[in-house]
Amino acid sequence: MGKLRLALIAGGKSSEREVSLKSGAQVFQALNPDKYDIRRYDPLTDLERLVRDAEELDAALIIMHGRGGEDGSLQGLLDLLEIPYQGSGVLASALAMNKELSKAIYQMAGLKVPAALAFHREKAPSPPEIEAKLGLPVVIKPVHEGSSIGITKAASLEALSTGLAAAFALDNRVLVEEFIQGAEVTGGVLGNARLQALPLVEIIPASTYTFFDYEAKYQPGATEEICPARLSAELTKRAQECALTAHQALGCRGYSRTDMMIREQEIFVLETNTIPGMTATSLFPQGAKAAGIDFPDLLDTLIHLALEKEQ
Repeated sequence: MGKLRLALIAGGKSSEREVSLKSGAQVFQALNPDKYDIRRYDPLTDLERLVRDAEELDAALIIMHGRGGEDGSLQGLLDLLEIPYQGSGVLASALAMNKELSKAIYQMAGLKVPAALAFHREKAPSPPEIEAKLGLPVVIKPVHEGSSIGITKAASLEALSTGLAAAFALDNRVLVEEFIQGAEVTGGVLGNARLQALPLVEIIPASTYTFFDYEAKYQPGATEEICPARLSAELTKRAQECALTAHQALGCRGYSRTDMMIREQEIFVLETNTIPGMTATSLFPQGAKAAGIDFPDLLDTLIHLALEKEQ
């Protein structure tokens, strides 16, 4: 049997382009060249070549984040080209990327979420009105961004006003959530018909960060990550069940990673990533490693799941 002809897709034009390129480079280094004929594509410059090469490709690995890669648009193109790819399809990708809609789906599935307000820039409530409904501090999020892009924490009306302006610079719709003080964990899910909840990763930003923002995510040494998370067996099981429920409620496929806050014994679901960070030290691979799956084997598993027929 010959090598699998694999499209490795990274880059694009979202605000997370550089993270995607770095992740793509690490994935390329980890893939076994004896198993794969790897062809690399950057959607910013190579979409025409990808379309032209479609009949010569067996599968694709999408190593992208944010709009144009994680929101279902690239998945739709690959569906039209009949190229199997790892991870969720168009609908689940779009739903997970939309913080407002995913929150509603979590609630319908019985998951607890932070109290929140979502609104369009034309109907935005004033900072005092937001404080009256949610109190302070709050977390302000553009509805359609990832990797904490444009997210701010506001503990005053002045900071709330500044945070709203920053979020509206990126999106017409904004979500404002109550700030949950507690332990932050993230839970990976792996599989198609048969799902595996991976060990949880506990996230502890350095004291210089008020929450797990973009810099805390990607600045080396800015965050301590502990896997497995330091939770009781009972709380660990409940958090893993929340990750599984979120994955299934959104209709995810292949893999996902759901971020949660734990306040005392209450678990609040924040959001689900349908294309988790994919370097050897990213959160999802950390959980996989704790489950006995090293990085090259994880990539092999994702490719295998991409080639499985829908059930």
